Amino acid sequence: MYALSRPFLFAFDAERAHGLGLASLEAAYRSGLNPLIAKQPKPLPTKAFGLTFPNPVGLAAGLDKNGAHIDALLALGFGFIEVGTVTPRPQPGNPKPRMFRLPRQEAVINRLGFNNEGVDALVRNVERARRIGGLLGINIGKNKDTPNESAEDDYLHCLRKVYALADYVTVNISSPNTAGLRELQEEQALRRLVSVLRDEQEKLAGQHGKRVPMLVKIAPDLSESDIDAAGRVLGDLAVDGVIASNTTIAREGVEGARFADEVGGLSGAPLLGKSTAVLRMLRTRLPESIPLVGVGGILHGADAATKQAAGALLVQVYTGLVYRGPALIGECVDALRRRKEAPSSTPMPLA
Repeated sequence: MYALSRPFLFAFDAERAHGLGLASLEAAYRSGLNPLIAKQPKPLPTKAFGLTFPNPVGLAAGLDKNGAHIDALLALGFGFIEVGTVTPRPQPGNPKPRMFRLPRQEAVINRLGFNNEGVDALVRNVERARRIGGLLGINIGKNKDTPNESAEDDYLHCLRKVYALADYVTVNISSPNTAGLRELQEEQALRRLVSVLRDEQEKLAGQHGKRVPMLVKIAPDLSESDIDAAGRVLGDLAVDGVIASNTTIAREGVEGARFADEVGGLSGAPLLGKSTAVLRMLRTRLPESIPLVGVGGILHGADAATKQAAGALLVQVYTGLVYRGPALIGECVDALRRRKEAPSSTPMPLA
């Protein structure tokens, strides 16, 4: 069905198509037609962060920034979805146009800039959701006009607001579309921020009577020494998990393409090798007690298997949905099931 609707969606600019796609999913869900859109994958229970996921394939943050379509997205068969990135106050994001498709390369460039309605609006949406079939992660960030010296205040505000509602929380310090945000990945800044958030996480666990896992999402553009430093900090502070990776500012694989020179983060097929290399390096630098989530460039089931071979326990997709539609979810679950049933098989090569 997606193959029929994709040409219609691709007739619009990327951000308009994004909105139309979400509206269509919501309409199908509310009318009971979602089985026509996506076939539910067979369960593949996976344990991570003290949680049990119905299957290890999730939706990456960014598609549903305000948590307005949680139930419709879970109905596609995801084992988990991640909403956000959300900030303390509403913000419009960067000027339009700010989202560009590169169809030949199966890629997208975006510079949305954490456009969202603010954490209070997201909380209201999450409270209304039924949340059947999968787990919910909430991705938190800082407002564009909050200086890095005060960033911890924004993250703390969001963490406190969403803690009771989330199955896990992700700290986003790696988007390239908020000026200066990636500087928070520098070793001293990272240690300070994550330490403050870890302390608050433990306080909130006592207040709410439950411990909600906290993950950190990093960029694919870190040098090897930066990855060494991140591994030290995140290992020392015993974060619950790490997501690798966000979009890239590099343009390998799209040189000469229309829109390739647009400012923003590149996602999709060209990101697979770069993000998986970072994932593999992190796996060697972090204790096995810290699970990894692999995201970036998954367009086929084999790509999901590649992420697991590199050390990921869970995987996430986003741009792959733009090009492949909901069928990608079941394809990835099936590929990971085959890998689990034949653990000695040769890992899939990097694309």
